[in-house]
Amino acid sequence: MSSAVRRARRPSGGRDQLLETAVGEFITRGYDATSMEDLSRAAGITKSSFYHHFTGKEALLRAALERAVDGLFGVLSLPVAQTGGPAQRLRAIVSEQVRVLMRELPYVTLLLRVRGNTETERWALERRRAFDAAVTGLVREAVEAGEVRADVDPALAARLLSGLVNSIVEWYRPGRPGSATLPDDVVNAAFTGIVPAPTDRA
Repeated sequence: MSSAVRRARRPSGGRDQLLETAVGEFITRGYDATSMEDLSRAAGITKSSFYHHFTGKEALLRAALERAVDGLFGVLSLPVAQTGGPAQRLRAIVSEQVRVLMRELPYVTLLLRVRGNTETERWALERRRAFDAAVTGLVREAVEAGEVRADVDPALAARLLSGLVNSIVEWYRPGRPGSATLPDDVVNAAFTGIVPAPTDRA
């Protein structure tokens, strides 16, 4: 079990800590397979105490996914994401998206695992599609401005960027070596590549 999940399972009666506990259980067991009994046991409190803070599993899931979604859409409203040329803004968005993932690792992990089985999950998937659409539009602007290759399909590029960032949840752990430069490293790999240009190899 990852350190992020173990951290999310600390027993506590506070609302934020209960949400962390629930996220850890959802990631470990799967949302559908997790009962309120499982959650109250993991938190070390009674079910009635849990219900004092949340009306049920769906409310917990909604609160967790809202935290991840709000973090992503907050990136789009940052000054660095709204100033400069489209390619510059795109780089800033990818960098800040990585920072959100690092900061909200369990919540983003849960967001990436929803499959649309509940109303809340369908809402989260729709918000993810809206975020991807915003990135696609920015890639299209960059192509039109001559800042990205004309033969690049904006939708494909947006999916590839999203896949690159989202894959980080599978291996990133807080405090690991290189964490401080990870956002810049991801941006450089995405926009500059990992193979040196011919002039660099000469």
